[in-house]
Amino acid sequence: MDGVKHLVALCLLVGSANAQPLFEDLSERLPPHTYTGGWEHFVGGGVALLDCDGDALPDIFAAGGSKPAILIRNKGAFKFVQSPVLKIEGTTGAYPIDLDSDGHTDLFVLRVGANRFLKGGPDCTFTDATDAIGLPQLDQWSTAFTAWWDTDADRPNLAVGNYVDRKDPDGPFEACDDNVLLRADQGSYVPQTLSPGYCALSILTARDARGRATLRLSNDRHYYVSGGFEQMWDIEDERFLGPEDGWPTVSLWGMGIASRDLTGDGRDEVMLTSMGDQLLQIAQDDGTYKNAPYSIGTYAQRPYTGGDGRPSTGWHAEFADVDNDGRVDLFIAKGNVDQMPGMATKDPNNLLMQQADGTFEEAGETAGIASIKRSRGAGLADFDGDGRLDLVVMNRRSKMGLYRNVTPLVGAWIGLRLSQSGSNSRAVGAVVTVNTVAETQTAQVLIGGGHAGGQALPLHFGLGKSDTADVHVSWPDGTKTRHEVRAGKTHVLHKPD
Repeated sequence: MDGVKHLVALCLLVGSANAQPLFEDLSERLPPHTYTGGWEHFVGGGVALLDCDGDALPDIFAAGGSKPAILIRNKGAFKFVQSPVLKIEGTTGAYPIDLDSDGHTDLFVLRVGANRFLKGGPDCTFTDATDAIGLPQLDQWSTAFTAWWDTDADRPNLAVGNYVDRKDPDGPFEACDDNVLLRADQGSYVPQTLSPGYCALSILTARDARGRATLRLSNDRHYYVSGGFEQMWDIEDERFLGPEDGWPTVSLWGMGIASRDLTGDGRDEVMLTSMGDQLLQIAQDDGTYKNAPYSIGTYAQRPYTGGDGRPSTGWHAEFADVDNDGRVDLFIAKGNVDQMPGMATKDPNNLLMQQADGTFEEAGETAGIASIKRSRGAGLADFDGDGRLDLVVMNRRSKMGLYRNVTPLVGAWIGLRLSQSGSNSRAVGAVVTVNTVAETQTAQVLIGGGHAGGQALPLHFGLGKSDTADVHVSWPDGTKTRHEVRAGKTHVLHKPD
């Protein structure tokens, strides 16, 4: 091995807290695909990341808008091919879920029109099982999705967020549609209206700052105009929370949600993307949230390159440790809705790197991911199995972006995939805590959030200079297990029967 190769190998093994993120643009490796359509596809454009053939490499299901959605198979070494899939038009996004717990990942596909459920099978095969699972065929404009399992339930509860009611003759302004809860009942799903709706663009079921399972809805004030706000719905109490619960009224142009513990206290912070300010809410000891100070560096309210000084428009947000230093970073997809004159049209995506003091610094331009296309959905995943999270980005009316993470001096890492027998095979709702000498990190296993797309892949944790980690899992039924794991691989953690 020559000196340069030896140095690179040593850096990958040892890691550094000072890694500067670097990505290689490999967008030409993807099949040509764009998210297109008229005003009904100004929003949406999500990607679902899943391993549909069991080779431990993430595959991609990409919404198409007025064009058919596509399935992109990952063949390894950053080679991607389009794979046959059912022709579905009008798609806004999709979320992977093992609904029937058969070990194959399914897809819940969001549409302008009736949503579809695709049942996954071996070798990335999918069949339309919309009728088979009893999914009601509701003609709405769906833009958000989340799911959770009640204890001992065979199938999950589903929640669908809907945008503008296209049938309202007085619309589109002040014509937000109701959202829908889908309750599993004797092999079918029974719809329950979740009202009022304020044009949801993202929904996420997660443990909130109180430690309770809660539906968080992020809503677009562009169409609710006035009188609306962000919403929190307590799942156990089946009611919306208000100021009397410590949930203050917040109104913004809500586009996406990301949830992750940033402070090490076991409570998730929440990122809400919007036009203008991107709002980070810090979980407090008393179960409430406090808006992060401006000095934290996450508001990202204007473009940082490209010469456009107008406010930014944020869409998909995702927390992930890009340099494996043990501190999660933040990616935000940016892009004008279409040609809104008051908002930036040259609006680069953000890569906000968390520093040792908990603040974030912009690295998008130097990292090579500062695209000024109209980005929408996105996903961070290890597409080549080298332990570094790569990036895929959906763009409106422009080809998808694909970026390989080639950051030198990265730290150690682990992947954790949870598995349990019976229903809820992937242990959605579990809380995973990873302890090293330097850091304590916590992450929940969730379905939902982002913007119109999510992933069903192992949880990824950067470990910095640690080569082992002490992992604690709180399983959905309250069972607690402990696991000692070594760095540099993905571990499957099984819940004891």
